[in-house]
Amino acid sequence: MDTEIDLPARRDLIAGLEKGLQVIEAFDQERSRLSIAEVAERTGLTRAAARRYLITLTHLGYMRHENKLFSLTPMVLRLGQSYLHSARLPRVVQPLLYRLAYGLGEAASVGVLDHDQLVCVAAVSAGQLVSATLQPGTRVPAYCTANGRMLLANLTPQQLEAFLARTQPEQITEHTIVNKERLALEIARASARGYALVDQELELGLCTIAVPLKNFRGEVVAAMNISVHAGRMPIEQMVERCLPALIKIQVELNALL
Repeated sequence: MDTEIDLPARRDLIAGLEKGLQVIEAFDQERSRLSIAEVAERTGLTRAAARRYLITLTHLGYMRHENKLFSLTPMVLRLGQSYLHSARLPRVVQPLLYRLAYGLGEAASVGVLDHDQLVCVAAVSAGQLVSATLQPGTRVPAYCTANGRMLLANLTPQQLEAFLARTQPEQITEHTIVNKERLALEIARASARGYALVDQELELGLCTIAVPLKNFRGEVVAAMNISVHAGRMPIEQMVERCLPALIKIQVELNALL
């Protein structure tokens, strides 16, 4: 491990790059078009600095400008594609994820934690489009997803305590667990049994079961799930019908990661 890279001196960091990425991250599903003043407010930049970053990103093709509002262009997808094409994890899991999904005839995905969100890095629908969130690159809250809970279950006690302290669960559906004590209990249950089961907490009708994926050192690096529509398979049947197939692929992937 290179401590010089892990703990860089402030003088080695390029502040302009950091701020430019913050400008890109200011845009999301709720705020797809922003003014200069709004970008400045969301990033903590001055209005003049926000204007320069937006103009530069527009010149480079990452932004478009119309009626004093800026929005991202499809070129931003190149940043995510660079990860998906170069990272080892998506390339290793994809073939076995196909086998899992088509063997069960259901949707399967693999996700990783990014701060407090779950990011999908690989997905196969197997003809069953259960949810729009099961696409590479999508980000959803970790606390209300099976993959997310499985990854939270493998944090250190200190990390999990910090997560629970800072997170503010929202009532996304009528089934979403928002009580922190109950959420902690569900995470502990996932840790004890080795799989997480979530019933319509992210989307109505979406039921999911997940297991952890480990590398050769035994470290949990991702989680893999099967997602089904509640109308086709009640949550009570998922352990019996999906868990054996998940564990089979889990064992194969653990030997490859």
